[in-house]
Amino acid sequence: MNGAASTDSCSPTVLKPKSKKPKYSRFSQQELPANKLNSNTRIFSRYFQVPKQMKSPVFIYYQLENFYQNHRRFVKSRSDKQLRSKGFKGDKKSMETCKPVLQSTDKSLIVPCGLVAWSLFNDTYGFSVKGKSLQVNKKDIAWGSDKKYKFGSNVFPKNFQNTDEVGGAKLNSSIPLSEQEDLIVWMRTATLPTFRKLYGRIEQDLQANDIVTVVIQNNYNTYGFKGTKSLVLSTTSWVGGKNSFIGLAYITIGGICLFLAVSFILLYVIKPRPLGDPSYLSWNRNPSTTSRTLS
Repeated sequence: MNGAASTDSCSPTVLKPKSKKPKYSRFSQQELPANKLNSNTRIFSRYFQVPKQMKSPVFIYYQLENFYQNHRRFVKSRSDKQLRSKGFKGDKKSMETCKPVLQSTDKSLIVPCGLVAWSLFNDTYGFSVKGKSLQVNKKDIAWGSDKKYKFGSNVFPKNFQNTDEVGGAKLNSSIPLSEQEDLIVWMRTATLPTFRKLYGRIEQDLQANDIVTVVIQNNYNTYGFKGTKSLVLSTTSWVGGKNSFIGLAYITIGGICLFLAVSFILLYVIKPRPLGDPSYLSWNRNPSTTSRTLS
């Protein structure tokens, strides 16, 4: 019997040292909360009642929970130079960050490459009130600076989602990246694992007690990373949209500043600090010496 495969009881047991190498060191789609295409696509309807009048524009957001867009390797899996420049191929080192979504099944370069673009959200929504369809405007949902400076007007999708595993939405290869606003919104990665991204706008008022019918095409698979999806309709005022975090942060910081101000006032009143005598200053102790030095 070969000694390497021997199971003799006299042979000492060789224990492998415990590796400190992280479990997910190889980094593939399965090792991050990225998405796989949901093979059981479902179309269903949901209904909700408008609590009070919502004046146009009514903003439509999709919300994801437990999706870590801020994961270091996920954020790096893109090529900003490729997004801006037509014909950019780059060297091996600069394109390495796009792996594992760098080449298609026929080894051609993918544009846009990387996991961020690959996992593009692809649920769709349709809205109607009293049987009348509501048009969703998807123009100008992305930042103007992103469209102008980060995504090229002469860069077109190529071999996108042409891999063994399809991640999310597909892109129209005849439309430049600077006009693919769903992609631009998605690629502005979120800081927290629960986030909202703008889907579109309804350019008409919704009256109080209206029953809105939402037809949802459920494509995006969140079950793989135990996440959830939500649909949010909201309006804005002259101070912007509703954001409880910013309000709470301002109230908390303002309260701390007020507490410190009152504390210093009370300290000054109860135990005042006597003013110092200016005659003890160094330049007032020997005025004659000072005057001779200056002269």
